[in-house]
Amino acid sequence: MADREYWRWSEVRQVLPGRDWKGAKAVTAGIDVGSVGSKAVVMLDGAIGSWAIMRTGFNSPDSAQQVLGRALEGTGLAASDIHYVVGTGYGRVNVPMAKKTVTEISCHARGANHIWGKSVRTILDVGGQDIKAIRVDEAGNVVSFLMNDKCAAGTGRGMEVIADLLAVPIDELGELSLKVDQDPAPVNCTCVVFAKSEAVALLRKGWSKEKVLAAYCAAMAVRMHSLLSRVGVEREFAVTGGQSRNSGIVTRLERTLGFPRLPAADVAAGLDPMLAGAIGAALYAKAFHEKAAKG
Repeated sequence: MADREYWRWSEVRQVLPGRDWKGAKAVTAGIDVGSVGSKAVVMLDGAIGSWAIMRTGFNSPDSAQQVLGRALEGTGLAASDIHYVVGTGYGRVNVPMAKKTVTEISCHARGANHIWGKSVRTILDVGGQDIKAIRVDEAGNVVSFLMNDKCAAGTGRGMEVIADLLAVPIDELGELSLKVDQDPAPVNCTCVVFAKSEAVALLRKGWSKEKVLAAYCAAMAVRMHSLLSRVGVEREFAVTGGQSRNSGIVTRLERTLGFPRLPAADVAAGLDPMLAGAIGAALYAKAFHEKAAKG
């Protein structure tokens, strides 16, 4: 179908059963408005109760309100019932219901600590427009971090462009890239525009979609490894953000590092690497709420 939107990924929401929505002492929420996706996590006394992931629209305040509304559907609560909201991410200053904002670096660190436990020491957050390598302590506090340049190649937006170019659904890019007998040399892309041009040139040379994707994913793995090496990667490392689901990039990164990332946690319980920023924001909201209650 000529007008198919290959870049479009699935929006999801979930309300966990058996939660006491009316009896919780602290109902908090974290809203992560990214450049590509918006995420909301609602917590009851520090336990995840519901969440939603949607595409960020042209208006960040509207995106924040919509994703929180989706997360609250079926809970019996309204936004006004939430005791404290923290905003984070690319559009964190435009979250109208947030009492405070916290950087996505701190929120991903705290969220990863909640997802994988205190053993995690290095986090690679691959967002919609940038990549961050973060070192943390056992409490999820940031020790140091590095960011790539503002180029979007290899990030969520970059993969959307490649998906449309190759007419491959974005959820299938990673697995398709692994269907090669041997990886070709990585492409030389440094930005989305050049990556797209280079991919077109390779297709014209007769390269298969699988081979083009393999070269592209390999290039991203090399760039990510360089960033992790500079920040000081340890074996207990995790990948967060939307591209944590891209097996083509993550598998190649693991090969380059020589050891695997921390295994997937219980995504069905909300411990989804894509939600790490929103989880961290909801945890900060709980801490701020409790501090305010003590006066």
